[in-house]
Amino acid sequence: MNESHYTAEASDYLARLCGVVPNRRTGSKGNQQATAFFAETISRFDYAVDTHPFDCLDYESEAPLLTHEDDSFAVFTSPYSTACETSAELVSVSTVNDLETVSCRDRILLLKGELCEEQLMPRNFVFYNPEHHKKIYALLEAKAPAAIITATAKKPDQVGALYPFPLIVDGDFDIPSVYCTDRVGTEIAKRTEGRFTLSIRAKRIPSSACNVIARKNANAPKKIGVTAHIDAYEDTPGASDNASGTVVLLLLAEMLRDYRASCGLEIMALNGEDHYSAGGQMDYLRRFGSDIGNVLWVANIDDVGYKNGRTSWSHYGVDEQMQKNMRSVFNSRQGLVEGEPWFNGDHMIFVQKGCPALAFTSEKMPELMATITHTARDTPENIDTAKLVELAEALKELIHRTS
Repeated sequence: MNESHYTAEASDYLARLCGVVPNRRTGSKGNQQATAFFAETISRFDYAVDTHPFDCLDYESEAPLLTHEDDSFAVFTSPYSTACETSAELVSVSTVNDLETVSCRDRILLLKGELCEEQLMPRNFVFYNPEHHKKIYALLEAKAPAAIITATAKKPDQVGALYPFPLIVDGDFDIPSVYCTDRVGTEIAKRTEGRFTLSIRAKRIPSSACNVIARKNANAPKKIGVTAHIDAYEDTPGASDNASGTVVLLLLAEMLRDYRASCGLEIMALNGEDHYSAGGQMDYLRRFGSDIGNVLWVANIDDVGYKNGRTSWSHYGVDEQMQKNMRSVFNSRQGLVEGEPWFNGDHMIFVQKGCPALAFTSEKMPELMATITHTARDTPENIDTAKLVELAEALKELIHRTS
């Protein structure tokens, strides 16, 4: 097969993954369509395919309504929020100290300022969960407001180009919540008299999803893994994040369809990196975590193919010989460049267990985060599919050298 074949395949795969309805949010119908498409496609290349389901939560919501006398305010339902119909006085707080002393039971509580500096990690998130986030959740539950409004500013380094962003994204937290811009929050806080009325129409939906794990030579004592997350953030096509990485997996799978080395090969579309429960990652660890010690190395692909800049690669716990192999393969390609390590991707579930890892992302990640990531603007038009082919070819060569 020539490069034009793979470039055409990449464009088709990208369109298919970004075109599912409603989106690729873990547990949604679109996510299920995407994993079914991935499994069907990769099985054509003679892989043994595992699509074991795991439980997760999806949701539905309508536009909420927040009013005060004759004024209404632009707010958005927090993902996985419970529903409410409430009329109550409003209290606002800006710091943890404020939250510790406020009396807000059965009132509407506005969080702004310092409390909204960073998106709260989900209460049961095991990979990273700072103590001050846990404290905020504990205080909110103890204070028992009728509902919560969070006013957030632009934070591209945390949540991409999304503005405003939901402070709370957590199906395990049961106080109804909406979010708004910091500017709207300032206007809401000025209304110190009278009652606000808040209507949230939302529903949590028990669902299921799956990782798609494709294997060759599954009984080998050692294996190489390549992974990308197939899910996407709320209400975005997710072309760069992370249909692009998923496409590289499919291209690589076809390039290695005749793989016959003694080392096993595992190509993994994990499902949950952008979901509050990280369900796919947790399911992988439950089922195969004890086997990670047999992985020679794993590569994680996330946010690649951006039309601006090159593909950046970094390494974690890799020995000198492997570094020589990587540089020999990657430095010969104009579109790849060694970059700084980053620590918030799926490679870390392997690194934390002592497995050598590589990670691939965009050299222009700050630009992507500030303008496109996690929004409706993350469309296939931003992706140069030739870069996806180049990365797949580089990984194919590295696998042959080290297996």
